[in-house]
Amino acid sequence: MTDREPSVFDIVDESDLIRVRKVLRTEAEAVGLNLVDATKLITAGSELARNILNYATGRRGRVTVEQVHRQSRRGVRASFADDGPGIEDIEAALTDGFSTRGSMGLGLPGARRLVDDMTLTSAAGAGTTVVIVKWQR
Repeated sequence: MTDREPSVFDIVDESDLIRVRKVLRTEAEAVGLNLVDATKLITAGSELARNILNYATGRRGRVTVEQVHRQSRRGVRASFADDGPGIEDIEAALTDGFSTRGSMGLGLPGARRLVDDMTLTSAAGAGTTVVIVKWQR
């Protein structure tokens, strides 16, 4: 269940990374995440948005950010989706040090450690969607 309309916008260039961080910060404050948890959410979201710019076809993707609540807990859910080449081996992509592009391979596994829930759906040639949730303590 959500509290208000989600924020939805495209990620097409570096300026959208700032927008992602601002929207995540606003929603984190609105649901009462403490500073540490808000920072973890913003860092994870920034990494996922950066992945869209680095790996998605045409450097394009879309983010949806919304407040959620379950029982007495409130949180923020952010979905990052693109129509890029997809990920052939999701388990490998979530392993520290794995990279197909010569990076350090810490982005996806690091993002997963920073949030409470993370789901990744992808297939070769079918794009990627990563959904993260951070809950109020």
